[in-house]
Amino acid sequence: MNYKVLIVEDDPMVAMINEQYVLKNPSFTVAGTCRNGAEALQFLESNSVDLILLDVFMPVMNGTETLKKIRENKIDSEVIMVTAANDTATIEDTMHLGVLDYLIKPFAYERFNISLEKFLAQKQMLGQNSVIDQSSLDKLISNNQKSESSPTPKLPKGIQPKTLTLIQDFFKTNNSWNTVDMIAEELGISIVTVRNYLNYLVNEKQITEDINYSTGGRPSMLYKSNPTHL
Repeated sequence: MNYKVLIVEDDPMVAMINEQYVLKNPSFTVAGTCRNGAEALQFLESNSVDLILLDVFMPVMNGTETLKKIRENKIDSEVIMVTAANDTATIEDTMHLGVLDYLIKPFAYERFNISLEKFLAQKQMLGQNSVIDQSSLDKLISNNQKSESSPTPKLPKGIQPKTLTLIQDFFKTNNSWNTVDMIAEELGISIVTVRNYLNYLVNEKQITEDINYSTGGRPSMLYKSNPTHL
């Protein structure tokens, strides 16, 4: 099933990047893009969407006002708010309105996708249970409250569980040698981030590294899964 996403963002470049991020996940499609809250509400009058990516600072009608109108109009869509790092007032003001998640600018694709996966987990949980029990409800609430950006105590600083799993899964399905650039492009993660995780995986002996001297220029590092450990 493809879930429909409405992007509400006044910056055309940011809106385009958000659309690219959404389309990287095969479970989602972009239903439309609006430049402010007023346009979004008009769009929602004749179009139903499953998820709204809602920026806070916009002209005409900002994200907070738009969210309140969405709830007043009983529009059945989940909302992910996009805000600035110092905008704690907005978070406090919108938390009681049932926001699925908050994204703080600037955010990378891996954090963006965590929000989408959180939406999918919620839909799956509710779809599988016509009557939800206490255990399932506790798990759902725990999933929504859990901070995905905090590393687990067993991982070193800077290594996030979700991103680590993403890169590990890449090597599980790719048995050939890959450069940092190739992995970064495939996963939509920055080269600096990929290099950091590769160094960790090499130290953990989960992947192996080699040097390619046949580039005709500066030698490049190659990485491949270590099937006995990964």
